[in-house]
Amino acid sequence: MAKQFEGQLERLDDYRWRVPRDANAGMRTDGILYADEELLKDLRTDPALGQVANVACLPGIIGSSLAMPDCHYGYGFPIGGVAAFDLDEGVISPGGVGYDINCGVRLLRTDLAVAEVSERLDALCDRIFHKVPSGVGGKGEMRLSEKDLRQVLVQGARWAVRQGYGTEDDLEVTEEHGELAGADPSALSERALKRGRPQLGTLGSGNHFLEVQRVDEIYDPEAASRLGILEPDQVAVMIHTGSRGLGYQVCDDSLPPMQQAAGKYGIELPDRQLACAPVQSPEGQRYFSAMACAANYGWCNRQIITHRVREAFEKVLRVGAERIGLQLVYDVAHNVAKFEDHAVEGETRRLCVHRKGATRAFGPGRPEVAQRYRDLGQPVLVPGDMGTASYLLLGTETAMQETWGSTCHGAGRRMSRKAALRYQQGSEVLEKLNRQDIVVRSAGKKTLAEEAPEAYKDVDRVVEVCHEAGISRRVARLCPLAVVKG
Repeated sequence: MAKQFEGQLERLDDYRWRVPRDANAGMRTDGILYADEELLKDLRTDPALGQVANVACLPGIIGSSLAMPDCHYGYGFPIGGVAAFDLDEGVISPGGVGYDINCGVRLLRTDLAVAEVSERLDALCDRIFHKVPSGVGGKGEMRLSEKDLRQVLVQGARWAVRQGYGTEDDLEVTEEHGELAGADPSALSERALKRGRPQLGTLGSGNHFLEVQRVDEIYDPEAASRLGILEPDQVAVMIHTGSRGLGYQVCDDSLPPMQQAAGKYGIELPDRQLACAPVQSPEGQRYFSAMACAANYGWCNRQIITHRVREAFEKVLRVGAERIGLQLVYDVAHNVAKFEDHAVEGETRRLCVHRKGATRAFGPGRPEVAQRYRDLGQPVLVPGDMGTASYLLLGTETAMQETWGSTCHGAGRRMSRKAALRYQQGSEVLEKLNRQDIVVRSAGKKTLAEEAPEAYKDVDRVVEVCHEAGISRRVARLCPLAVVKG
């Protein structure tokens, strides 16, 4: 387990800090942290900085071990950690992706104004809460055959669209078109398949949510308009969830063989939670194939939830889909490893990029970005938590140069769930949200206490650091009208 970092941080500028490579024995490169003075206060007592140093010890790492401003302690890598590895000499690590593989976010815009939905918010929340089951072990309406599930694991969101849960247009604005190549269902255990079969179309527990939001502020009107965000008080919907029990099981199943692989290939680990294998090894390839299956499950899951949300709006508002205009702006993953081409010392190299609690933020011109947004850069979605703002950003060329095209993924915890439970009761959180005129539906009040806004960093500050450092740029700020929690 990583210890609290005891070395000295070197300040590079107002938003960048270096963990020098001589801070810990075994570091092969520096660590770079994006934060301001205020965010750094919590990090100085968080083991996450020690994890940044530990990741810098892994073989084949290219560039620096990176930490975004929402960084905090996680399993192996810090949450908010980014690292790229050479395909021949580097490694792939489940701790660099996390347990909730392809936890991610999608944003839908509408043609509705707040005034058109305000009187129906309660009914809308009730309908969504009923049609999108949530929480630990939550089971959806779908009953998949083994054949169907295996197709989901390979085809991802495309499977959902082929079954009538959405359109080709949805796939165009989903990262990887909702279908990460290299998935192989034979790499999954029976336990993982069993956990995944009943949970498609369900919302996770913890910090996962489904929010009806209003556009609060627009920073770049031209870019916002291109993304379908037209004016303040426009209604939007944000969905934040991942690959459910299937993804958790994929990670859990991978750890023992990866720990064995580290010994087999002579990899010295500063922390056993960084269990890994060479990228090109049979163990490394098997993990990637299983992880890709879980990533595809996550995209399919969010696609089916999107369909349920569209149905709920039509049913409750009693108007047609054309009038509502619930169109997908973008869908991004923030727990995944990918093979990507990047510039390294003037040459283009293929790397294995781990993003754990970090969002891809490719700049303008990259072919991976949806054609309609390619000249703008990739849309980035940053969810807040109950009662706090969420953001729509764009990727930048600076991110391509400094962070392998990566930025923050959310607010980031500053208080453990146990500490949050001690801080206040769920009923108090509910009362505060009601005073803000936010409609809330939750499977239990314990979750409300664990996920209270006070348990998280200031998302406005996190986004400001990313914007001022240039690794993403602000387009719009959205605030919750209604929250559905697991």
